[in-house]
Amino acid sequence: MNNKIIQNHVLRGRIAERHAARFLVQRGYEILVCNYYTARGEIDLVARDRDCLVFVEVKQRSNKRFGSPESALTPVKRRRLWFAAQCYLKAHPWAGAMRFDVVAISGGRLRLYRNALEF
Repeated sequence: MNNKIIQNHVLRGRIAERHAARFLVQRGYEILVCNYYTARGEIDLVARDRDCLVFVEVKQRSNKRFGSPESALTPVKRRRLWFAAQCYLKAHPWAGAMRFDVVAISGGRLRLYRNALEF
């Protein structure tokens, strides 16, 4: 991949994450962090849904050529999310309930999958 393609891919991802954040706020979520980076992975959004801490993965597909957004959650990606969440919790202790949600974006449509990833 050349540098321009990578930059466009990153830009599209950031735009999708902003759309997802607005979508979640409209549903009562409070966005705490956007793009939490660790050495072992990244979490797109960290939010609070009432008394629950929520780690949110945003997946977008512009067409079906590479499958649905949901199909991009491979076991490797799930593991990276888990480790990134553990890093977040070490830095920001949380004693309450937690879950992993997914916002899938395709064809301009956003779908929320609550508690989508179980470990």
